[in-house]
Amino acid sequence: MKTIKTTVPAALAVLATAAGAFADSPAQPVRSTQYGAERLDFTVGANRAFLILPTHPAPDGSKPWVWYAPSFVQNLPDATHEWMFKQLLAKGFAIGGVDVGESCGNPKGRAAFTAYHDFVVKNYGLSPKACLLPQSRGGLMLINWAVEHPEWVQCIGGIFIVADLTTYPGMGPALNAAYGFKPDDWDTKLAEHNPVDRLAPLAAARIPIFLIHGDADALVPLERNSAELMRRYKALNGPGEIVVINGKGHEVCDEFFKSQRLVDFFLARGW
Repeated sequence: MKTIKTTVPAALAVLATAAGAFADSPAQPVRSTQYGAERLDFTVGANRAFLILPTHPAPDGSKPWVWYAPSFVQNLPDATHEWMFKQLLAKGFAIGGVDVGESCGNPKGRAAFTAYHDFVVKNYGLSPKACLLPQSRGGLMLINWAVEHPEWVQCIGGIFIVADLTTYPGMGPALNAAYGFKPDDWDTKLAEHNPVDRLAPLAAARIPIFLIHGDADALVPLERNSAELMRRYKALNGPGEIVVINGKGHEVCDEFFKSQRLVDFFLARGW
């Protein structure tokens, strides 16, 4: 649970080495704690954003980071992610994200992602190459951004992601509003914005992808999303792996949020 600090407690003194590697934002961020680490909240353009500083420096002196989406500043990430994020923070990873609302991966949201990436790399010294962690509809957001900027992507590890716009729940109203399209526009414009149709740049850059998805997911069906993305990615000779969780749906459970394989993927590929 995130709590706002009024002073810097002595217990956080152990963070000095790790936090000292990151310069303060020019906007003087609001400081708080989350997952036992120091969290900075700030704005980039019109969008609220955050960065959680590592609890220990990376052993090689690098500044890796995991970029989580969808980030809703007051709600996500939350306690569900604590087990995973504490491990990454302890290994020198920062955790970040920017709130672009229900963008569904639209061009405006992608532009805000680019602004956020540029901001945290410049002002906090993070590695230019981010490790992406899309969850559910965060797949539309991060993968659509990644295919346009493969040079800024270290790896992608996802949890029951939406990878095909045509499967997004309530596709019509939500997507038409996000993209400013009329229903008939999708007949000609879908491939320009559909993650599963845009994977070639990631495959050409040899970006590793690791996905976890349940075979009982009725909200975001496995076969049309993570499984279809992986089939197409491997057809492009992209390096990827998918773990299918039997009997699990779109839910909070240890198989997804306490997956050591997902954590180990970031620890092995994130440098």
